[in-house]
Amino acid sequence: MSEITNKRNTGKPKKAVLIKKNTRVDLTPMVDLGFLLITFFVFTTTVSTPTVMNLHMPFDKVPPADLISENCVLTILLAKDNVIQYYEGISQSKSEIKETFFGNEGILKIILQKRKLVKKLKGTPNDLVMIIKPSVESTFQNFVDIVDEVAINDVKHYYISEIDKEDEKKFYLMPLKIQ
Repeated sequence: MSEITNKRNTGKPKKAVLIKKNTRVDLTPMVDLGFLLITFFVFTTTVSTPTVMNLHMPFDKVPPADLISENCVLTILLAKDNVIQYYEGISQSKSEIKETFFGNEGILKIILQKRKLVKKLKGTPNDLVMIIKPSVESTFQNFVDIVDEVAINDVKHYYISEIDKEDEKKFYLMPLKIQ
């Protein structure tokens, strides 16, 4: 690793003889360690690739061929300040808009209740259809959170749509109740 060599002056001894010591440091182990670290970090960054959830966008040129039972639909409106407004059915229905929040006692509970209802009506909870309508005031984090809830609850059919005129009337003009 390192060595110290003594260089002695051979000749007549003088009063005070200074012995010069030369040091030589071998940096080979330090270089080896550097390359090991570089190799480790390159390997770990390529192995841990980020994962994303697939989002399938519909082809809007052809109208949907299957009819959806209104009992199986849960429409979610994302509002400002992390508030979720929802109603059961599609926008043409006269259902009441309710308000909830993100979390176990909020939207998770609502989705689980709706899955139980759909299972009771249809025999399988996989027929649940969620329509997600983010508003202008909602944040991207709210959208990501609701899509995560969809994935966590294994909702097979969900759609992302814009708020239409009928929803806008319900969404902005009705006094809302917290469920």
